[in-house]
Amino acid sequence: MTKAQDIIRPDVLAMTSYPVPDSTGLIKLDAMENPYTLPADLAQHLGEHLAGVALNRYPAPRPAELLAKIKRTMNVPAACDVLFGNGSDELISMMSMACSRPGAKVVAPVPGFVMYEMSARFAHLEFVGVPLKADFTLDADELIVAIDEHTPALVYLAYPNNPTGTLYDDADMERVIAAAKQSLVVIDEAYQPFAENSWMPRAADFDNIVVMRTVSKRGLAGIRLGYMAGRPGWILQFDKVRPPYNINVLTQATADFLLNHLDVLDAQAADLRAQRAALASEVAALPGMTVFPSAGNFLLVRVPDAAVAFETLLTSRVLIKNVSKMHPLLANCVRLTIGTSEENAHMVAALKKLAPN
Repeated sequence: MTKAQDIIRPDVLAMTSYPVPDSTGLIKLDAMENPYTLPADLAQHLGEHLAGVALNRYPAPRPAELLAKIKRTMNVPAACDVLFGNGSDELISMMSMACSRPGAKVVAPVPGFVMYEMSARFAHLEFVGVPLKADFTLDADELIVAIDEHTPALVYLAYPNNPTGTLYDDADMERVIAAAKQSLVVIDEAYQPFAENSWMPRAADFDNIVVMRTVSKRGLAGIRLGYMAGRPGWILQFDKVRPPYNINVLTQATADFLLNHLDVLDAQAADLRAQRAALASEVAALPGMTVFPSAGNFLLVRVPDAAVAFETLLTSRVLIKNVSKMHPLLANCVRLTIGTSEENAHMVAALKKLAPN
């Protein structure tokens, strides 16, 4: 009988699937989710709206009205087109697939979002990681050296970066964009609601950039909707590898409804920014803790022992992310998602158990 080992690519056989730990019964602060649900009245109206969706029909492959609403509400430049993905993960996969020519490469700062490298490998692209500086700021000089040496198809710049929370200096990013004359620079703004700064207004100012976002961090992680804005020439080509009907009817209807209520989502983001500042101050005051500046809805914290910190919080029913093995620069680092004030207080109480007696 044929076995998977006889057919599946050797590099895939050697991989592990993307880990998603079971969070049942835990305070879930490991995945940068918005902890707030919709207000009850708004959720009821959304339910009524979704009840009218035709589940028996395929979704529109390029829903014109929703695309126009995204462009209008998210201040996408008029000269740009927009492409939807099933989360930004699918957009990354689509770009990797479209750029998968023999010998093509991807360059990105590391540590960074793991899907840049994973999607590159799946599409047979070589991934070149350029380490950040010790303080997690962008090493623009080394990144430009790598671009000159490898002439990558894609260069990723997360703004801000996950898992570090760093908001790269705009002047450094401009230098990288200028150096990447034969590359497409993808500016990933997944955490834009918490950074407030954005490259979206400049998406049409350069020949070689696209700006990518997701609604996940706005409190809509469950609907899986990402979008990318850029000059029409780029969007047209990436749209060719988009799976047909990739955005389901419930996602489209939910996004269409909630784009009329951005004030609710924006208020939640503002609250989380305030919670971030308070949590950073509390954690920084604990012995042995180093909190790095963050423009996301999470904090990167260096602790005396990341494994001990993870297990200690787990015994207190708090699930965080141990990122210490992702890259040498992240030695003994954990990532704390910003939760509600009550969740954050519970997490701080658990962190205090790490203090030496």
